[in-house]
Amino acid sequence: MFDRQILPLLIEELAHTPAVVLLGPRQVGKTTLALQLAQGRPSLYLDLESDADRAKLFEAELYLAGHQDKLVILDEVHRVPALFPVLRGLIDQARRAGRRSGLYLLLGSASLDLLAQSGETLAGRVSYMELGPLVVTEVGEAAANRLWLRGGLPDSFSAANDERSLRWRQNFIRTYLERDVPQFGPRIPAETLRRFWTMLAHLQGSLLNVAQLARNLGVDAKTAHRYIDLLCDLLLVRRLPPWHANVGKRLVKSPKIYVRDSGLVHALLGIGTQEALLGHPVLGASWEGFVLENLLACAGADTQAYFYRTSGGAEIDIVLYRPDGALWAVEVKRSLSPRLERGFHSACEDLQPARKFVVYPGTESYPMAGGAQALSLVELCALLG
Repeated sequence: MFDRQILPLLIEELAHTPAVVLLGPRQVGKTTLALQLAQGRPSLYLDLESDADRAKLFEAELYLAGHQDKLVILDEVHRVPALFPVLRGLIDQARRAGRRSGLYLLLGSASLDLLAQSGETLAGRVSYMELGPLVVTEVGEAAANRLWLRGGLPDSFSAANDERSLRWRQNFIRTYLERDVPQFGPRIPAETLRRFWTMLAHLQGSLLNVAQLARNLGVDAKTAHRYIDLLCDLLLVRRLPPWHANVGKRLVKSPKIYVRDSGLVHALLGIGTQEALLGHPVLGASWEGFVLENLLACAGADTQAYFYRTSGGAEIDIVLYRPDGALWAVEVKRSLSPRLERGFHSACEDLQPARKFVVYPGTESYPMAGGAQALSLVELCALLG
C-alpha cells in the first residue's frame, strides 16, 4: 500500500462534485485507491468487468436508487456507457433532495476522448482526475533508481527482484495488446501494435515523424496516427507539444513522443537491470521521460508542459507553464556533473523564464551559470507541489 498524493485532492473533489471520473492506465492502482477512500464511509463497489456486477445493473436506475445514501464506486465504467444517462437522472434527483456531492466515483482506463459520452451526458455534474504511476515523492528518494528502472506500476515496482519485475511488465504488455486494446477501438493485430509500441520506445523523447513511423511499419500515415491516438487515449503514450510564442524565431512544430512509464520503455526494449540500462542508447531519453512524468504528476493538472526548440539550436527540454502564468525552464541531465550548453542559454534569452532548473541524479542543490539551479528530481517535485 502506497500513500498516493492524489488522495486528499480526490477527497476534496468529491466534497464539491456529485461525480468524479478517475482515469488511469490499468494496474496503476485506481481500485486500491478507491477502496482506501471508501473505508469508514457507506459505500458500494461494482466492477463492471464482472458479469455478476453488471447483472445487478440490468435495472440500473432502480438498483442505484436504493443506494443513494452511499458513495457508489463504478470500476471500468467505460464498459457500460449506457449508464451515463441513468447517472444524470439520479444526480439531479439527489440534488433536488439536497445532496449535491460525493455520489459517484467512476474509474476508467481510457482518457477523456474515450469517455466523451460522460462529458456530454454529465456536463456540469462531473469532474476529471488522473492517477498515474508511482512517483518519487510517493516511494522515497532512496528508491528513485528502482522506480526509474521498473516504472511506477505498483506490482512492477514492488516485485521481489528485477527479473520478476521485467516478467510482470512483459505480461502486462501482452495482456494490454491481446485483451484490453481491442475493447477501445478497431481490431488491431497485437503483433503490429507491439512493433509500433516498441518503435516508440526506441524513439523515446524524439520529434514525432509519423510518415517515417508509417513507412517502417508498412502502413499509411493515417493508420499510424490512429495507433498513436489510441495509445495516448489509453494514457500509455504522451505527445509533448512545442512551445509556440512570438519570439521571431523559426520554431520546431512537431511534438516529442514519450512512452509514459519508464518501466514499459525498458520492458519493450528488453532492458532488465540497472547495468543494462546504463549501457543502453536510450539512457538519456529514458531519464528525460521519467523526469517529465514525475514533474507533471507533482505539479497537478493546472500546470502545462511543453518543450522549446528552434532551427538555430536554442533548446529547453521541458517548459512548465505554471498556473500564475510564469514559465519554468527545466533542463534534464543524467550526468553527476551537469553542464549547460549554449542552446539552453539562448532559449532562455528568448523566453525569459521566471525560474531555471537543471535536474540531475545527484542530491546536492547548487547554483549554475546564468541563474539556473541544479537540484534533484525530488527537490523540484517538492517545489512544484
